[in-house]
Amino acid sequence: MPLRHKSAQKRARQTIKRTERNKKYKALLKGAEKRVVNLKTKAEAETELKKTVALLDRAATKGIIHKNKAANKKSKLTKKVNKLS
Repeated sequence: MPLRHKSAQKRARQTIKRTERNKKYKALLKGAEKRVVNLKTKAEAETELKKTVALLDRAATKGIIHKNKAANKKSKLTKKVNKLS
């Protein structure tokens, strides 16, 4: 059904732009998480974890992911890094 109101058309355009932006950011987060999990040495994993935590915090601040989801991901990644020897 075509959008007839100007405001509805504008909201549709905004939604498309925001969706694209969020997709890119979520893909960036996914890659960062994988890099942390795949590292074998603790020192490298800790430095990568620091970058990933910053990305998660930024995504939560911007509203891309919920703040509790960011906290859960940070917790799980930290546990995995701490298990490394």
